[in-house]
Amino acid sequence: MINDEPYVSQRSRDAVNRAIERLGFSPNHAARTLAGSKANAIAMVVQDHGSHVLTDPFVASVLRGVHAELAGQGIHVLLMTSQYTANQDLATYLTGGHVDGVLVLCLHCDDPLPRMLRESDLPVVMGGRPLAGGDIPFVDADNFNGALEAARHLVTLGRTRISTIAGPSNTAVGMERLSGWRRGLGEQQIPTDLFVHSDFTFEGGARAMNALLNRAPDLDAVFAAADIMALGALDVLHARGKRVPDDVAIIGFDDSAMALNARPALTTVRQDIEQLGSTMAWRLIAELAGEPQLPSSVLLPTSLVRRLSA
Repeated sequence: MINDEPYVSQRSRDAVNRAIERLGFSPNHAARTLAGSKANAIAMVVQDHGSHVLTDPFVASVLRGVHAELAGQGIHVLLMTSQYTANQDLATYLTGGHVDGVLVLCLHCDDPLPRMLRESDLPVVMGGRPLAGGDIPFVDADNFNGALEAARHLVTLGRTRISTIAGPSNTAVGMERLSGWRRGLGEQQIPTDLFVHSDFTFEGGARAMNALLNRAPDLDAVFAAADIMALGALDVLHARGKRVPDDVAIIGFDDSAMALNARPALTTVRQDIEQLGSTMAWRLIAELAGEPQLPSSVLLPTSLVRRLSA
């Protein structure tokens, strides 16, 4: 749980507590006191280190969507973080009657926690496709076709040395966006050797951009698998004297607020992140209510938003 993370500063702790209070999320001690045969509570588990969770705009948008779906239903939400080394303790807590179901935001989809919970008959819905597949319900964006559209757009601009800053190779989202980029370039027989895997951070995008420029100084386009990575790449391009989009065109993924505020404004693939959160919450509550014939997965559409960077 965030309050127990030793490496989270008091300032960050206070900030997230204010956000939780504003959004209506209940701390764990309040949920434990709920009476009745059901807990009237669900858990929102984010699979990543707490310090990253507190600064990730993607996570914040998902939480807003979850809150919007559950507003007025009297359901408490426990916000928790998962680390691989503590999975057994977390699974024991979650299956101990404290919650009726779990939403798992899958930043690293090789985590065994969702299957541990599902095998305990606790309803689970994942945000992001499980990397290993299986029967766990999930909600995700159409990552492959979003990346495909981005790659095709760069090709139509006449770019021929097109690189990508891909997401982590141990995530479904990272591999799907990489595959979409490869398909878009392959359609025009453009080489697909210019890629670097990175994490979904500003610093990761900057490191990857430096590595790509060192390898291919003549590259003329970049598709970054997240807006925050694209901003890190933009910072490096500016520092190394590359004009955007004249010398290097760049496209991100998410259409977050930071894309519009970038200089130049960032062309990006839009996914409705709040809808992702609300659909996860809907799917879980529908299962808890016993609704029949629920979809095992929901794939949300994406679209290219054209701005000045490409």
